[in-house]
Amino acid sequence: MRAMTQPFIEFKNVYKRFGNLEVLKGVNLSIDKGTVTVVIGKSGSGKSVLLKHIVGLVKEDEGDVLIQGKSLNRLSSKQARQFKKNMSYMFQDNALFDFLTAFENIALPLTETTRMTVEQIRKKVHDRMARLSIEGIDHKYPSELSGGMRKRVALARALVTDPELILFDEPTTGLDPIRKNDVHHLIREFQKQFGFTAVIVSHDIPDIFDLAQQIALLDEGKIVFKGTRQEIMACEHETACAFIRGREMLYDRSKT
Repeated sequence: MRAMTQPFIEFKNVYKRFGNLEVLKGVNLSIDKGTVTVVIGKSGSGKSVLLKHIVGLVKEDEGDVLIQGKSLNRLSSKQARQFKKNMSYMFQDNALFDFLTAFENIALPLTETTRMTVEQIRKKVHDRMARLSIEGIDHKYPSELSGGMRKRVALARALVTDPELILFDEPTTGLDPIRKNDVHHLIREFQKQFGFTAVIVSHDIPDIFDLAQQIALLDEGKIVFKGTRQEIMACEHETACAFIRGREMLYDRSKT
């Protein structure tokens, strides 16, 4: 028999309320190391809240979030710092600092959390910029860049520390279909190259499915479907089928 491997991240019966609003109602989800998990669901269903639990920005009211078998809430200060050091978060709105140049935005995680020399940082940042085809914009500010270029800068910043885990919150919001495909391609190629674990919250259905080893549908506060692209597109799960078909109908109407 094949030995069971421990999930890298595991949600165990997680509940989260904000006042009288119950957002998560017993979420169970396992994420394996080195894989890409895409979380889909209606707007306001709690997908971003799910990511914030991993980051530690939000604490569950009930249940537990485990990192390699250890409760996130019971990690020592040293363990928590190490986990966060090995994690990056690509925000929906990029979260670039307007007063910093593209180079400075990308370099920020290195200048703040490492003891690398100025020359080492310069080489690392320029390597990531070259791989993302954004050379020559070192001294430009975010306001001087297109939406697609800002996304690439944000992705370069997420990748510059060689993280084990990257969380993507709607990474292609506001981009046209061509730019969306560019970002998807970049995430796919870098994940293959560096082997990081990725959790992606997205509405880009079905295009985003090409990146995923696992797709999770969050509905009414619970994960109601977990499976592969082939399984969800086979439409054998009623809720998942209704969600996918609804998104396809909206996509088709937007092209007419």
